[in-house]
Amino acid sequence: MLAGVPFAAAAQEATPNTAQPTPTPAPSTNTIRSINVIGAERLEPTTILSYIRLRVGQEYTSAAADEALKDLGATELFANFSIRNEDGNVVINVTENPVINRIVLEGNDRIDNDKILPEIRLAPRQIFTRSKVRADVARIIELYKRQGRFAATVEPQQVSLPQNRVDIVFEITEGPKSKVRQINIIGNEKFSDGELRSEMVTKQSRFFRFFSSNTSYDPDRLAFDQQKLRQFYLTEGYADFRVVSAVAELTPDQQDFIITYVVEEGERYNFGEVEVDSQLRDFDGDALATGLGIQSGDFYNAKSVEDTVESLTELAGRFGYAFADVQPRFNRNPEDLTMDITFILRQAPRVYVERVDVNGNTLSQDKVIRREFRISEGDAFNSLGVLRTTARINSLGYFQENFEVSQVEGSAPDRIVLEANVEEQPTGELQFSAGFSSIERFILAGSIRQRNFRGRGQTVGLSLNFSQFSRSAQLSFTEPYLFDRNISAGADIYRRDFNSFNRFDGERNNTFEQATTGGAFRVGVPLTEFMSVVGSYTLNYDEVSLDEGIFFTDFNLDGIRGNSPEDFCDPLQAGRFLCDQLGDRLSSILGLSLNYNTLNSGFRPTRGRLISLSTEFAGLGGDVRYLRFRGRAQQFWDVANSGFIFSVSLEGGTIFPLREREGAGVDDVFLTDRFFLGEPQFRGFDIRGVGPRILRQNVATEGGVLILDDAGNPTFITDRDSVRDDAIGGRNYYLGRAELEIPLGTGARELGLRPSIWLDVGALWQVEQPVLQDQPQFIELVSNDDGTVSQVLTTNPIAADGETQNQVNFLSFREIFVGDSPSPRITAGIGVNWNSPFGPFRIDFAQTIRKVEGDDDKTLTFNVGTQF
Repeated sequence: MLAGVPFAAAAQEATPNTAQPTPTPAPSTNTIRSINVIGAERLEPTTILSYIRLRVGQEYTSAAADEALKDLGATELFANFSIRNEDGNVVINVTENPVINRIVLEGNDRIDNDKILPEIRLAPRQIFTRSKVRADVARIIELYKRQGRFAATVEPQQVSLPQNRVDIVFEITEGPKSKVRQINIIGNEKFSDGELRSEMVTKQSRFFRFFSSNTSYDPDRLAFDQQKLRQFYLTEGYADFRVVSAVAELTPDQQDFIITYVVEEGERYNFGEVEVDSQLRDFDGDALATGLGIQSGDFYNAKSVEDTVESLTELAGRFGYAFADVQPRFNRNPEDLTMDITFILRQAPRVYVERVDVNGNTLSQDKVIRREFRISEGDAFNSLGVLRTTARINSLGYFQENFEVSQVEGSAPDRIVLEANVEEQPTGELQFSAGFSSIERFILAGSIRQRNFRGRGQTVGLSLNFSQFSRSAQLSFTEPYLFDRNISAGADIYRRDFNSFNRFDGERNNTFEQATTGGAFRVGVPLTEFMSVVGSYTLNYDEVSLDEGIFFTDFNLDGIRGNSPEDFCDPLQAGRFLCDQLGDRLSSILGLSLNYNTLNSGFRPTRGRLISLSTEFAGLGGDVRYLRFRGRAQQFWDVANSGFIFSVSLEGGTIFPLREREGAGVDDVFLTDRFFLGEPQFRGFDIRGVGPRILRQNVATEGGVLILDDAGNPTFITDRDSVRDDAIGGRNYYLGRAELEIPLGTGARELGLRPSIWLDVGALWQVEQPVLQDQPQFIELVSNDDGTVSQVLTTNPIAADGETQNQVNFLSFREIFVGDSPSPRITAGIGVNWNSPFGPFRIDFAQTIRKVEGDDDKTLTFNVGTQF
């Protein structure tokens, strides 16, 4: 045991030497001890560090530094950046991209800023990046390509500003519009190139198509034209037709395109067996097949197939099958080139309207919309009722264009929900207009109207009009559903001042003045969906007067002298027919009209019919007695859905007096109640240029001496511009019009140009012939013994000795009554409607084919106005 003690002691002493810790090695220069960011202005350093994967304590390597640089570049926030390692202290130097101050477009004449800026992603106060600039350049160039400008270029420029800001300027060179120089078609044998080109929307650039925008190249239009070609061949029976390729190539001068189509026409098919397989219990397939427009043996026509599907679907909808599914099944027979078709009407439940929902109306009351529905909750579904409802709501003009009643499945398979999802439009109108017309000269007008007053569908309006020859003011109110019943009612209060006129020396000269103060009340009741009857009552107080300083004198033709020059209307100045019209009178008029209207638009109809018959009885009190009848009919056709709008209209009227007026040559119908015809109703004639009139011809003189004919009688001036022309109206008239509106290219339509050719036929006649001064009348001043001067009338200017009398003081004329004939007057011409930037413009060039003596024709008429 003792021997072992020293060994243990030695062992204890040796143990501390083996347990001493090894010294810590010095840190490596590749270990990241800190990361600092230099150059940051807007961004926080911690934010920048979050973009990279370098961290303190990691080993710094070239690969890790490259990854960090890539991460910084991916942010696109920096114009310059770098990383360096200083003995484990990593320093990141950054230069931030500038902030965009504004975006400037230069050189864009063809496309406005408001069309380009929404397409640009860059915006003020955003960080500038080169990739965004490149993307925006591409977007701008794409906009120009859509307009056919494939030579357009865009150069972005950067303008440096203080505080690390920049303006981005896109310098645009628009270049010429790339036109379609030529369209080539390869493989067509049945139809010529011209026939096929006429079916395409894209047209070859030619000088006579300067208004058309379809001559520019558009890739989307190229694809559409392929469909148009296929549609054309399918309607002609070529069921195997296909477009093999369509290639557009730029010409060597980089200005235009040459388009080449390669087609395969295939064989022409005929309809084979045409059947209807009806799975609906109310429809007999064999009976339906006999009523189809498709007949076996006819050339195959894909359009006829589509029309048949639509007609069968609509027919099923009329009987309550809202979800009827009609599928055509084709069986092609290449051996005999026939196409068998079976129209399958699949089984569907009869549907009833579960409810009608109206959504989106914030101003209009629900009842304003619901009362236009032609199908009610609980009714069997009827597609015609839905279509008519859609048309009636659209015609209100309160909501978005192309509104449609939506059909949604109900709570059961045989239930449907009709939804009217409306978007209300402003219905208030405040309008000021100014213009110039060949009739009224300068025109000023202003009006304010609310077509949906208080959201009840009522119309309230106030209008004021002023021109050189007329002034008017009118306040109107219309209630379309009186007491929530299908009865319309309205009232007008107005004041109208009108200066009538005659023509002399090619100028318009005022004659009588008519001031009308009155009001009208009307009530309308629908008889059917398209027919209504309207009753009205009108009360007018008319004041008809002449300028006493011009047309009055102190004696009459019977030699009776008055106390002042304002006592008598002078027939020698005004004409007896005007003197007979003077005075104040009250007109109490009952009216009744029957209207039939199927026009698809009240503003610019393209199809439909309008028929109106009206009668007016004046005599329920008042001073005027007559019975007036009027009729009007219009018909519009869209010729073969080609855009050519052909219209025919015919109107006419007659008035029967119910009271006889005393006096020779006095018509029983007042001048102010007769019909007048001319511009603007009858194109090719001046205002009131058709019908009965009195021409007053002055005696011809030279140097103050009468010019006599061989018989010693005075001669008269017959030049129409030197003859006083007074239109006196008539009791009967008719007017017929035929017009063909010619469609133009897209560019002209965008300008609002609508040319037309037209033919007008009409006449105005029947009036009591007034007493005329058909012999020359002379007025000589004779001195009386008491010092006064008398006016002496004589009809012979030749003295007994053959010498002419003193012609110092005389007035000579004769009156001729012409134009009272029902013989048709005919004019034809061309006209253009233009919705110009400064307002609607209409111009007509007319050629008179047939007229009657006394008619006043006119070659050019126009009317223009503006709004501000």
